[in-house]
Amino acid sequence: MTQPFATVVDIARDIASGNTSAVEVLEHHLARINEREHDIHAFNLVTTEQARATAQQVDADIKAGKKLGPLAGVPIALKDNMCTRGIETTCSSKILEGWKPPYDATVVTRLQQAGAVMVGKTNLDEFAMGSSTENSAFGPTKNPLDTTRVPGGSSGGSAAAVAAGFAAASLGSDTGGSIRQPASLCGLVGVKPTYGLVSRQGIVAFASSLDQVGPFTHTVADAALMMEVIGGHDPLDSTSLPQPMPSLTSVLGQGVTGLRIGRLADMPDGCEPEVLARMDAAYAALQAAGATIVDISLPSLSYCLTAYYLVAPAEASSNLARYDGVRYGMRVETADLHSMYGATRAAGFGAEVKRRIMLGTYALSAGYFDAYYGKALKVRRLIANDFAAAYEKCDVILTPTSPTVAFPLGDKTSDPLTMYLCDIFTIPTNLAGHAAMSVPFGTGAHNMPVGVQVLAPALGEPTMFRVAAELERAS
Repeated sequence: MTQPFATVVDIARDIASGNTSAVEVLEHHLARINEREHDIHAFNLVTTEQARATAQQVDADIKAGKKLGPLAGVPIALKDNMCTRGIETTCSSKILEGWKPPYDATVVTRLQQAGAVMVGKTNLDEFAMGSSTENSAFGPTKNPLDTTRVPGGSSGGSAAAVAAGFAAASLGSDTGGSIRQPASLCGLVGVKPTYGLVSRQGIVAFASSLDQVGPFTHTVADAALMMEVIGGHDPLDSTSLPQPMPSLTSVLGQGVTGLRIGRLADMPDGCEPEVLARMDAAYAALQAAGATIVDISLPSLSYCLTAYYLVAPAEASSNLARYDGVRYGMRVETADLHSMYGATRAAGFGAEVKRRIMLGTYALSAGYFDAYYGKALKVRRLIANDFAAAYEKCDVILTPTSPTVAFPLGDKTSDPLTMYLCDIFTIPTNLAGHAAMSVPFGTGAHNMPVGVQVLAPALGEPTMFRVAAELERAS
């Protein structure tokens, strides 16, 4: 889908050249927020005054002849599970309402160093647990392209903010598809990097072995620039890869001649016909551009959802144990410490978070650990092996990002399993720790966007971005 909004690259260039000012760009975006935010609810908090101060500083630096960062003056939105010093960070949960971290996440620091202007903290499914942004304690976010439909989740607020023109780009987190699926449903580019390529320091943890941070943008070039800013080694994150971020902007014009594109021989059931039609068009476009289409199989794909919904809740059960009413966040006062723990967590967590904590605690409990969690880890190994075998035959794999276009608000909230099936194409990459991104490629049912997902092996981002750029040109 074509978008009428200025790109990150264009905004940064125009500000640096003096064609416009950072303040003018910011005020344009704030005006759009004032115009549509009450209908969309992309934000939990709009940081108007901080943003204006940053934009004024960018303009002052330009006037003084100082060297600018690559994102100088570009309005950026942040998912509200990324710590921002002195600015409320809630994870869209009552249990953290009012909490102001004493430090910034590494990705926030890197955006600041690049000159970006933070316009606000975006809504999400509580603690990033969901596929529609309907699980937020502060109300759902709506899809700017059709406000009767969901924007996807859990990073739906970040996707909606960019799709509505509230920010030129945003950051989300992806544990099982939470960047790529909303990108697909909102007609955006969304990137889930290789595990460890982008720092998780200062990201409120959901499932630590799965979480990754990545951008939402209107174009592949914008996504490449954003990745180059936020990626690379961070000594504060023990899972950070000890190597620099590879260049991505430099590969976008290289084309796909000679690349092998993997096509799933056995597509899972449940895809809308229009989504499959767009996939066929994507294969044809890449073949016409010089790539070779290779049929591949991922035999353990059917087990991915089951494994994920044991591994992720188990890690969430451990990570969310820290919210006990003692150190930070809300507290329900009771007669004794033990009852305070229970009352605080009962009042502070929503239904989906409670569901996953209980499922994870059960899977980790004595007598069930080997039967459930242990087996899920073995399946995770099988999935990684299947990917390794597939990548011997191809350079990247193409799948739908989501089996459907954006669905109506409330359509799946009563059936968690139906909601979980939205992530059938995105979860495998998180389990393997590989790279993946969603690229808008036309429309499907109800004239809503369809995203094509490009999967690559670990540290395969340069090749992945080459393919994504070609898909963008073809669309």
